[in-house]
Amino acid sequence: MRIQQLSELLDYVANCHLDMEKLYKRLDRNADSSRVKMMLTYFQQHQRHIYETLESYLEDAPSRILNTWYKDITFEDFSKRCNETSLPANMKEDEVLELHLDLENRLIALLEKTANSSPTDEIKSALMDLVRVAQTQQKRLVHSTIRMDDI
Repeated sequence: MRIQQLSELLDYVANCHLDMEKLYKRLDRNADSSRVKMMLTYFQQHQRHIYETLESYLEDAPSRILNTWYKDITFEDFSKRCNETSLPANMKEDEVLELHLDLENRLIALLEKTANSSPTDEIKSALMDLVRVAQTQQKRLVHSTIRMDDI
């Protein structure tokens, strides 16, 4: 995927979170373990929340930031990655968490890469704020997942 404007990038990242939600729904249907199912349901809700938050950001962000043009921002076909990803029915919580962190880290790296090639400090700062929020949410999600193990 070749991205030219910041608005395209953020819309793409938001839709990647929907792709992750669909992946977790599919894995949930195939999972044997009730604990894994609970975890996948939680991840689905988390992805929907991130999608809605990014869409809200796109509605409220200044157009001078969203209309920023970039050269050479390319990214994998994330939707294809999610569609082709599978885990066995006897998947373990660690496997699901590892998959989730891999996917999330790819999206965070894309935001960081874009921030580092931003033409102004204002845009770089805005994108790095999104990166920090994503990393904080990721840490909370990991902690919540670990607490699920204690149940």
